[in-house]
Amino acid sequence: MQTHKNIIAFLLLSFTTNFQARADDSTKTDANAPKPALTVTVDKPQQGALNLQLTANGNVAAWQEAIIGTEADGLRLADVLVNVGDQVKKGQVLATFATETVAADLAQIKANVAEAEASLAEAADNAKRARSVAVTGALSEQQISQYFSAEKTAKARLLAQQAAVKVHELRLIKTKVLAPDSGVISSRTATLGAVLPRGQELFRLIRQSRLEWRAEVAAAELLRLPVGTPIQLHLPDGKNIAGKVRMIAPTVDPKTRLGLVYVDIPVTANLKAGMFLKGVFALGQSNAFTAPQQAVVVRDGFNYLFCINKDNRVTQVKVQIGRRDGERVEIISGLAQNAAFVVNGAGFLNDGDLVKVVAAVQPVATTQ
Repeated sequence: MQTHKNIIAFLLLSFTTNFQARADDSTKTDANAPKPALTVTVDKPQQGALNLQLTANGNVAAWQEAIIGTEADGLRLADVLVNVGDQVKKGQVLATFATETVAADLAQIKANVAEAEASLAEAADNAKRARSVAVTGALSEQQISQYFSAEKTAKARLLAQQAAVKVHELRLIKTKVLAPDSGVISSRTATLGAVLPRGQELFRLIRQSRLEWRAEVAAAELLRLPVGTPIQLHLPDGKNIAGKVRMIAPTVDPKTRLGLVYVDIPVTANLKAGMFLKGVFALGQSNAFTAPQQAVVVRDGFNYLFCINKDNRVTQVKVQIGRRDGERVEIISGLAQNAAFVVNGAGFLNDGDLVKVVAAVQPVATTQ
């Protein structure tokens, strides 16, 4: 009986020892297994339509600028009625010159006209009498000729004085400086009390308050921008405004190889002539393979994606990127169409790392 008990105890001890050894071997195997370097999500390239765009820089300028000067010579500027930034209408009085000198000259010329009219009347009467007695021989031909000549001279003197009246009346009108078109005053050099020569600049006017954007575009890209091409301009306040190409400059700068593209833009208080803006021309769409922006890792000046192998290790693949559309970027070359690549966590990986792949968490739609 004692022998049987000893045998059973030996068998139990052997089983327990073997079980513990197997458990220890299993634990050692799990401890020696490689651990993933990171838990990541993966994606595959997607094909879709991307916008074709051309980015350019340029200055905002006046569509047309009118230079307003004085047509009155040697007169004193008596009043200046507008300043820089004022909106004016066509025909509005911008400034006035003193009229005393012009008015006095006009009065004198009118007196000369009256004198010339009296002289003409006298000369006409003399000529009339000379004609009536010409057949009688009471006057010599020389005397008759002198009367006729005096009449013609008097007529010419009257016409000259009448023309002088019109000149001085026009000069009187020009003592008021009028706006040649509606728009906004962009510059003022008029100084109250100054005595100015004819042709002196007084104001500059942006016609119709209309501005344009003049983009500088490489010569090779000009053919891609037909008239009417839409564009989005980025304003300093972060907003965008739409515009359209009005015309392309007929010449290209021989030094910079850049040509000007003139873009019509809407009138807005946020734009000022002289601003430097960036704009994006919309050139249509084309198909492309894209990847999420966060999947692209930039190292040493190159772009890489980390592709997933069958053993869940990653391979660093150099790719060439192109256009960007929101959170996605075009992959031009370097990536197979059916390749899976790391999205979240790509920036922390190295070539050959083991990863654990999990499904990306989809945003939950909320109802208002």
